[in-house]
Amino acid sequence: NTIIAAAMGTLGWLFAEWYYKGKPSLLGVISGAVAGLVMITPSAGFVGVGGALILGLIGGVACLWGVNGLKKWLKIDDTLDVFGIHGLGGILGAILAAFFANPLLGGTGLYDYSTKQIAEYDTLHQLWVQTEGVIVAIIWSGVVSWIAFKLVDKFIGLRVSSDEEREGLDLSTHGESAYRH
Repeated sequence: NTIIAAAMGTLGWLFAEWYYKGKPSLLGVISGAVAGLVMITPSAGFVGVGGALILGLIGGVACLWGVNGLKKWLKIDDTLDVFGIHGLGGILGAILAAFFANPLLGGTGLYDYSTKQIAEYDTLHQLWVQTEGVIVAIIWSGVVSWIAFKLVDKFIGLRVSSDEEREGLDLSTHGESAYRH
């Protein structure tokens, strides 16, 4: 499932980027593979091959939009596209796991350890459970990140000056040039 989702994420990103931008890019293909991996992570052991194919494809296309559309819409400074790929892909992958883990869609369902058999699967209940988990993760990571940012800002600072940024962080921070002009 992991390899299939990564491959489909690659293909999804490649063809969507080709369609919207006129040509695919190597960075896009690599990002698509990562998007497929992020999408399958919450459910790799619970979905079938078909679910892995669909999750990977959705991941490639959705994360391409996350990197090129959502980031601009939210006006966030995400130089490495972490939220567009890992944030959006993780949220979608966790929520969509509720559908593709369903035995009717090729998933394994959920094992009931007390009865030692596969439990009756309720997609809507599982969708709510997955959504609750996503909400808790967003709140937890938001609060912890806010605290960490405040501490770093207080003791070190979060940003360099405009002059240092214009000069280049390779020179101002590291004391060496990354490129020879």
